[in-house]
Amino acid sequence: MEVKIGVQQAQRELVLETDSTPEDVEKMLGDALAGNGVLHLKDTKGRAVVVPADKIAYVELGSPTSSTVGFR
Repeated sequence: MEVKIGVQQAQRELVLETDSTPEDVEKMLGDALAGNGVLHLKDTKGRAVVVPADKIAYVELGSPTSSTVGFR
């Protein structure tokens, strides 16, 4: 699943692929905002991403869409 995290005062968003479910990511985000202060995610390659909860602007959950060929 693809996760996009917008960070305040940053020009680009963080994008990572994770094996976590959307429900797991939502729970981790809720826990980070409620108390421990950081969102900690691991991507599919085992790398860790740690973001201070008070700097998170938005989190977008989903999978990458396949691009279509041609015009609509």
